[in-house]
Amino acid sequence: MLLLHTLASGSEGNCLLVRHGDAALLVDAGISLRRIKAGLSDLGLTMDHIQGILLTHSHSDHVCALATLVKHHPTPLYATAGTAGAVERKLGALPQLHTLAPDARFTIRDFRVQLFPTAHDAPQSVGCRIDAPSGSVGILTDTGYVTQAAAEVLTGAELLVLESNHDPETLRSGPYPPYLKERILGRQGHLSNDDAAAFAVEMARRGTRQILLAHLSRENNTPAMALETVRRALRWADLDTAVAVAPRSGVSPCYRAGTV
Repeated sequence: MLLLHTLASGSEGNCLLVRHGDAALLVDAGISLRRIKAGLSDLGLTMDHIQGILLTHSHSDHVCALATLVKHHPTPLYATAGTAGAVERKLGALPQLHTLAPDARFTIRDFRVQLFPTAHDAPQSVGCRIDAPSGSVGILTDTGYVTQAAAEVLTGAELLVLESNHDPETLRSGPYPPYLKERILGRQGHLSNDDAAAFAVEMARRGTRQILLAHLSRENNTPAMALETVRRALRWADLDTAVAVAPRSGVSPCYRAGTV
């Protein structure tokens, strides 16, 4: 069975753990190394258990641990050329960084990983699908809209981690400056609750059994708003797919995909 925990999810930082047997993979490292280690410790793990870290893009809320992490751990890093370039311009050359195409397929221990491009204001940002012998998970956050590649790759993923960043009206009437509102609402920004709901219905019809809403804005959303928007859309479509919200900080409950 494939197991998933979030260690953080939101504009303040993002880090996600996927496990299968004794294989473990992190997606993003956007909180301090101390917090990553504390989260792993809560789950009975250390950095020595992590076979690799996949970086979806170069924004600080996805990579901020790297400056410290690379000094103390040789954990392999995986990123597109655009993400790798942006990270290495800040940190210098990283010998453990493996550069990949935005549509790459590769294997890390038990995990078969497939990348796909997202629409975000970071060079060569990606989402991913991770398949293990007994389960599959798709991860789509930090995108202004759902790309065709994302929809194709994520079809059939049993567990979907899906951005539900903001409620548009709350964002429009809120305190953010106009340029930031325009960025978030734009084609290279973030998915709204309504966007997430529409894609949740599409994926549920294609076999997704669980949806974990992620990367919620603290200022422009609430877990209750996100859940209600997505659950209502699923009800109207006569679908009973389970929906939950990832906590912004701290280790989440365990989400499972596949069979034992």
